Amino acid sequence: MAGGGKESGSALKKAFLILDALFESDTPMGLAELSQQLDLPRQTVHRVVRQLEDLDIIRRDFARDHFSVGARMMRLSLNAVGVAWRMGPMRAVLKDLVANLGETCNIGVLDRDEIVYIDRVECEWPLRLQLQAGSRMPAHATAIGKLLLAHLPSRTRKRMIEAAPLLSFTDHTITDPASLELELRAIRRNGFATNNSENLSGLIAVAVPIYDDGGRVVAGLALHAPDTRMDVKEAEQKLPTMRAAAAKLQKHIIELQDMDSEQSGVIDDAESDHRSSLS
Repeated sequence: MAGGGKESGSALKKAFLILDALFESDTPMGLAELSQQLDLPRQTVHRVVRQLEDLDIIRRDFARDHFSVGARMMRLSLNAVGVAWRMGPMRAVLKDLVANLGETCNIGVLDRDEIVYIDRVECEWPLRLQLQAGSRMPAHATAIGKLLLAHLPSRTRKRMIEAAPLLSFTDHTITDPASLELELRAIRRNGFATNNSENLSGLIAVAVPIYDDGGRVVAGLALHAPDTRMDVKEAEQKLPTMRAAAAKLQKHIIELQDMDSEQSGVIDDAESDHRSSLS
């Protein structure tokens, strides 16, 4: 019984190591790459990967026989991120921003060709678009979505654009891959994205990036308003205020990452002590 427990714990640890590697990688990884990076036998990696694939925790690119994080794992991670965002100081930053700007603001992350709103605070105006945290929107037709696509590695972005349906929602939706790529390059240069009735007619938005401690764009912060109250140019005048809020959010993200690192270090030390006591 005890031996089975140790074996289970070891398998679980290997599964977490593989998931961590896939989350950190900008591109899908093959068995050989995972084996080399994690210093694990290829046969062991293959066995754990098959189990994770069966659970839809990771998914296989059959054309290249490479692996990436699966839909089930993405849902779990997005739920965890959403809980963290909606608690404490980060929610306060979003509330203060809405009170300052007088319009709805939200935070979103990229999930393949969609964005997921992980937090949202509505304005007080009767005329507003009401969406719940967890709502999804097409990335190519939203300010946050285009912003996050623009900050992907070029090869990853190219594959996503080629695979995405790029459906049309209004006369302003960008549905041509080449035109979308030009738009995304401009967004990356400018440091912000706009949406002018591309998803819903009469709704405008402007979005700025939120960074982690490594300088990576991990989320987007957007302001939304009907064009009867604010046009895109007027929304762009709010960029300094939005960037200041994004910087505050970045500070809280770094604090969370530091806490996570400290906890990981404690766990690693405990495991090391446990192994020493057994030897």
